[in-house]
Amino acid sequence: MSTVSVSPSRPVLNTPRRRWLRAGVILLSVSSLVALGVFYGMRAWSDITGVKKDIIPVAKVVRGDVTLDVSARGELRGGNPEMLTAPMTGGLDMHLTTLLDSGEPVKAGEIVAEFDTTEQEYKLREAQADLAETGQRLIQAKAMKEAQAEEDRYALQKAATDVRLAELDVRKNPLLPSLTARQNTIALEAAKDHLVQLQHNLTNRKATDDAAIAIQEAARLKAESQAKTAQLNIDAMTLRAHRDGYVSILQNTNQNQTFFGMTLPAYQLGDTVRPGMAFAQIPDLKNWEVAAKISELDRGHISLGQSTILRIVAVPGHAYHGKVREMGGASGPAWDRSFECRIALDDPSVELRPGMSSNIVITTDQMKGVLSLPAQALFESDGRTFVYVQTPGGFVAKDVTLVRRNEMKVVITGLDEGQFVALSNPTEAAKKKSASGAMQALPK
Repeated sequence: MSTVSVSPSRPVLNTPRRRWLRAGVILLSVSSLVALGVFYGMRAWSDITGVKKDIIPVAKVVRGDVTLDVSARGELRGGNPEMLTAPMTGGLDMHLTTLLDSGEPVKAGEIVAEFDTTEQEYKLREAQADLAETGQRLIQAKAMKEAQAEEDRYALQKAATDVRLAELDVRKNPLLPSLTARQNTIALEAAKDHLVQLQHNLTNRKATDDAAIAIQEAARLKAESQAKTAQLNIDAMTLRAHRDGYVSILQNTNQNQTFFGMTLPAYQLGDTVRPGMAFAQIPDLKNWEVAAKISELDRGHISLGQSTILRIVAVPGHAYHGKVREMGGASGPAWDRSFECRIALDDPSVELRPGMSSNIVITTDQMKGVLSLPAQALFESDGRTFVYVQTPGGFVAKDVTLVRRNEMKVVITGLDEGQFVALSNPTEAAKKKSASGAMQALPK
């Protein structure tokens, strides 16, 4: 017979402490539900009405050492470029028929570009034809002169013989009748006159023949000069590199239809180039430089010979050093003017290639123990330089004195260390909020 043991049951606790604990849990749960409801209700109301609380970002005025740098991005290229210009042919624009690609390496003596020589070849053939024709005319003129000179010599000898025979007849006059003697005398005078006239004609004819030969000689020299010029122009239309390097094609400034702010395309096959205009260059790979566009605001802080740190994007982990070599003129729209700054590398390496991107940093000044702010915290209007200082009652505009600035940071005086200033214009933010509220209040 089996036996079953029964355990005594645990008594149920229902003390006041237990009741208070249960009531607290219920109250906490209800409060959480109410808070979540309020939060999501306000969020939904905000989404429906579009009313949001504006938050103005602020920055703290700090005192310390400030290094003012000018940062820019540039392109690596060779220095001391050899400019390639269209030859001065004295004609119209020329067309490119051969042109190497930009960045293509070349050796000294290799052809870089060729222009259409059709016009010059036509002029050469025309000049060569004129040269051949004038040469034949010159030969003909000289032959005619020699033939005429031979005839003139014969006529001159005949006239001299006639005079001699007439003189012999005159010597017989004492023995002849008076009428015959008179005829002999008249014949002698006529022979002498003919000889004098013939000698005068020969002198004039010789001068005329010499002038004709000189004209043909001048025409021959002219045709020869034209042929030589045309051949020189044809030779000049083939441009070769005078040293090793790479080709850098320039922008085509002959474009008739350009739009404001657009980038001009580079020269390409078929483009026209005006005589004497540069269309390409061959930089020297032994002298590297970086060309960068820098804001006109920083021009006053950069000087020739200033040291620069360069980091080539394609050569990570290596910092190059250089110096400012050249600063060009400012260009661009009024709101974004910049100038080209060329920086020569002091320590190039074999990894460098033309066209590589480079980040440059030019340290323009180092200031000790000064007050500084982010550049966007400084505002300028009507000759004033001011900031918006945060106060318990809101933001208040306060004038400050600008000491130095760059794209990222400004050094100022007129504030206390530790103050907070707005990074955006709170007045403009309030205007935008009012305009937004007015738009939402319009009936739909």
